[in-house]
Amino acid sequence: MCTRCLELTRRSLLVGGGAATAALHTGIAQARVRPQDMVPLIGPGYRPTERDEIGLWNEMERVEEEIAGSNLLITDPKLTGYLQNIIGTVGGPAAKDFRIYLARIPDFNAMMFPTGFAVVFSGLLLRMRNEAQLAGVIAHESGHFLRRHQIRSWRDQRRKTDLFAIGAMAAGVGGAGAGVYLGDYVQLAQLGTILSLFQYSRAMEAEADAMGARLIAEAGYAPMEMSAIWQQLIGEEYASARYRGKRRRRGGIFDTHPSSDARMADLRADALELTVPGKAYDNRRERYLATIGPIRPTLLDDQVKLNDPGASQYLIQTLAQDGWNGLLRFYEGEVWRLRNRPGDEVRAWQSYAAAVAYPDAPADAWRWHGIALMKEGRAAEAKAAFRRYLTMKPDAPDAAWVRQMAG
Repeated sequence: MCTRCLELTRRSLLVGGGAATAALHTGIAQARVRPQDMVPLIGPGYRPTERDEIGLWNEMERVEEEIAGSNLLITDPKLTGYLQNIIGTVGGPAAKDFRIYLARIPDFNAMMFPTGFAVVFSGLLLRMRNEAQLAGVIAHESGHFLRRHQIRSWRDQRRKTDLFAIGAMAAGVGGAGAGVYLGDYVQLAQLGTILSLFQYSRAMEAEADAMGARLIAEAGYAPMEMSAIWQQLIGEEYASARYRGKRRRRGGIFDTHPSSDARMADLRADALELTVPGKAYDNRRERYLATIGPIRPTLLDDQVKLNDPGASQYLIQTLAQDGWNGLLRFYEGEVWRLRNRPGDEVRAWQSYAAAVAYPDAPADAWRWHGIALMKEGRAAEAKAAFRRYLTMKPDAPDAAWVRQMAG
């Protein structure tokens, strides 16, 4: 087993697959593709008939088996059913043939494979502010499939080099197919190598943008939400870079074609063409939050522990544009506490104090608030906070210590 493979990091995953497949991640075509010109090239029940595409499908079916058996998948029926419903709504004529998987990886990514199955990373769910934005990402990926970008791109790569033989794909997957188990994280990361065979051109990305905008408009979502996603991601990348005192991260989701301003203009133009004047659009934010609510603490916890304070702070501030709550305030405090620079402890204490003012404050907010009060010499208030923590989390691992502190 390759020990180096086991040292994969968040960045190596992005380098492997992000540049090839992250939703809304590359540049634009030189001339804008109009949504009304985008016609699906695949209908329901599509199966390949050409020999090379049949071979590609056979290998991708093995890839899907690997993904379906990964321990990294989130298999909650409510969540997976919700995602399946969305892809069934914005998937165009092939919607009923699509399958979708949710992987617990705290990065923005979504990818569509040549056989019609998609993988969504949990970090994408955290960044979406409403259902319309999520539908926009999934519609973009559906657009790649409906316009046959995967097979077109793969054939183009084969014409350029003889390195991309079909048989080489399975070797990158690991697991049962190759007879070697490298671990779930490694397997999913290596999918990025496979997907690099489907590097989309600027024209293809423009087509997927236009096709996606058309699909969500036809489904009743506001087309402008797609440009909102792009703007949020650009802001997060720059916030991360500013914190590190560097340029945008190499291997990130914008490296292939970093023409962000032009692409933003194209997405907005698509939206303006598709928006019906006077029509009231429902972004279905409440339904989205109700669905991801049970795992939102986990999503925020995974993000904060990535040790990227610039990105985490920006993301929390972005989500808070729809209103602060106890959960966001708590994780704002966690960003400060884990960064641990001079002055950060005070900032964290202030965030915990703000968090417990909300009825949805997590139990740990009360714990850290109690510790802060104790350090300030406010023993009575600290003990009350500790008791609140124990009421909410009586079986906490540190319950014995907290009971002692609570008197």
